[in-house]
Amino acid sequence: MSIKFTILGCGSSMGNPHIDGNFGNCNPRNEKNFRTRCSALLSTKKINLLFDTSPDLKTQLINNKVKHINKIFYTHPHADQTHGINELRVFYLKNKKKLEIFADLPTSKYLIRSFNYCFNNNYGYPAIFNLNKLKKKHIINNNKNLIIESIKVKHGKINSIMYKINNTCAYVSDVSKIYPKDLKKIKNLKYFIVDCLRYDPHPSHFNLNKVFELVNIIKPKKTILTNMNNEIDYNEVKKLLPKNIVPSYDGMSFLI
Repeated sequence: MSIKFTILGCGSSMGNPHIDGNFGNCNPRNEKNFRTRCSALLSTKKINLLFDTSPDLKTQLINNKVKHINKIFYTHPHADQTHGINELRVFYLKNKKKLEIFADLPTSKYLIRSFNYCFNNNYGYPAIFNLNKLKKKHIINNNKNLIIESIKVKHGKINSIMYKINNTCAYVSDVSKIYPKDLKKIKNLKYFIVDCLRYDPHPSHFNLNKVFELVNIIKPKKTILTNMNNEIDYNEVKKLLPKNIVPSYDGMSFLI
């Protein structure tokens, strides 16, 4: 079974450029420096699975010609990962079938509090989602060829979720610490997509040096940087990276 991973958006919480047009250190003539907020897509012939619903989700799905969504897995409850949730209403209207959402308890509480109308019938508008408890392991559609594992990580003062797919790929868009007990779970992966907010240290995110340290421990075949702010120019950061580490760009995809 062919499984494709697509990085729909690889920008930090304000995207790039910022709403005032500020590109920071990034060259605006390079289209790979245009970054929407973080979401990702896992797709097979039969299923499209989202990680997070960024505020830029509508543009991301149109640009990548995504015609249906089946399931959504959330990493954490921050606005840049959740506030595009309403854009998925069209898929309910097309299929008259609720979409399945999976989230940990803090994220679930936030979604219900902030987007109650999506989960409960309101004034003639039907609910469009079923909210499910996030498990440590999900076997998708009883297909052992697609297994999603959730691993708790630190993201500043809160927790976030790192997702591992089929023991070949891990996606962790917002992270400041991966617990030592979990490092063995992500060793020698084919792909490791990881938060790299900026060059300087940050209390809630990895910076480039933290990524280097982690890569030396877990030794993935290829590491892909995401959640980059406007300090990180695509071409300039490439000059600092070994061949096994690359910056991502919106729409980047690969088979896992």
